[in-house]
Amino acid sequence: MQPVPAVVVRVSLFKLKRIKLRRLQIGVFFVLCQYDKLYIYRHMKQKALSFKIFAILFFLLNAVTVFAQNKIRTVEELTSDTSGWDSFKENLKIARNKIEILPVDRAKAKLALYNTQVTTHSIMGAVIYFTGGILVDNGWIRILGSGNEKLTRSLPDWNKGKTFNELGEQPKFLLVADDVIGGFFAINGGALGGEVGKVYYLAPDDLKWESLHIGYTDFINLCLVGNMDQFYSGLRWKGWENDLKNASGNNGFYIYPYPWTKEGKDIEKDTKKIVPIQELYDFETNEIKQTTK
Repeated sequence: MQPVPAVVVRVSLFKLKRIKLRRLQIGVFFVLCQYDKLYIYRHMKQKALSFKIFAILFFLLNAVTVFAQNKIRTVEELTSDTSGWDSFKENLKIARNKIEILPVDRAKAKLALYNTQVTTHSIMGAVIYFTGGILVDNGWIRILGSGNEKLTRSLPDWNKGKTFNELGEQPKFLLVADDVIGGFFAINGGALGGEVGKVYYLAPDDLKWESLHIGYTDFINLCLVGNMDQFYSGLRWKGWENDLKNASGNNGFYIYPYPWTKEGKDIEKDTKKIVPIQELYDFETNEIKQTTK
């Protein structure tokens, strides 16, 4: 019998009740540049070199630092190590939920990976480069990859205009997955709460970003082996599987009365209409803005 991944144990400690579980890689080169600047500052003062020379060298090191931070890597550089995909396939062997790996279009995959600038050494880079996306539990959860006819949104395309305006910008959070009821999963870059680097969930029944206390890799493992009925307790209705057949990975269910209101707490009685997931995201984020004014 395969051992239960540690993430499942950790999440269960929060009672997995969907409930109230609810990149800054600083390059070594950057760190060295910072160290070099400090060294030059001290050394030049000790040697009493001219301020002009000091200023020029200091400026040049700052310029190199900025260049190092913003260097755009090629697809070949990003895919030089594909161990992230090997790790994902190993974890897939013990999946308890129904998982559909959407076929990848190689040209789209290269573009999506280039625009995201993550390597295939990471699980995220592997998901983007080797899949068109991943459907979890009959498509209830959609993990973004490089796009497919069933899930046309790639990870960078879906985030553009939402978490950043131009490719290359550092987003304050990054949308990585969503579900059919208008729940959104994002990696926090500082805008969603104190747990930077962790996955947060915008829960449709309370309209708040809440930390799952796990990173992207553990989030993927949660999707593979977690108890989805428990996570979505109170948010799944009888016959949802059949209703889901009519929705693509670009759709979601508009639920009324709204799940975050007192009147919308009985999911069996609420009306449900299939709408574009973009519509749900816009509606919910606008509601959050209104309530926080």
